[in-house]
Amino acid sequence: MLERKDIVEEIKVIVFSLVDEEYGVEVAQVRSIEKMQNITRVPRTPDFVKGVINLRGVVTPVIDLKTRFSLGEESYTDSTRIIIVAVEDMEVGLIVDAANDVIDIPVNSIEQPPAVVGGIKASYLRGVAKLEDRLLIMLNLDKVLSNEEIQAMSTLER
Repeated sequence: MLERKDIVEEIKVIVFSLVDEEYGVEVAQVRSIEKMQNITRVPRTPDFVKGVINLRGVVTPVIDLKTRFSLGEESYTDSTRIIIVAVEDMEVGLIVDAANDVIDIPVNSIEQPPAVVGGIKASYLRGVAKLEDRLLIMLNLDKVLSNEEIQAMSTLER
């Protein structure tokens, strides 16, 4: 009987950048990656909620992760992308500086995050993946928005 000790569980991850850091989010939670487009502002929403977009007939709330994580003012370039992710039962767009890569990460390379990474509270983080040539901050999408914020965002979705 063959023993298979060499099998390493991996997850597929979309790598994106914010300021000078690389972040990862599981491909399973990503619906699409869109170019920056016109965002319709919605009154009386938190400052990190940039508004909504009409994505193939679906109104989708969009948040700016730089603003959400207090990483400075948003400035959009040709490489700015909106990553459409599934959070609970809804889709949300996340504005990022660039979507760089899709890679496989060994699950055992993901370590618990320190209390604060780059100014971001650890509650938003799933962990830090130590890869050969880089560190990748893994986001916990379920914690990027609180339950109250998810409820408020779901009213934007029509």
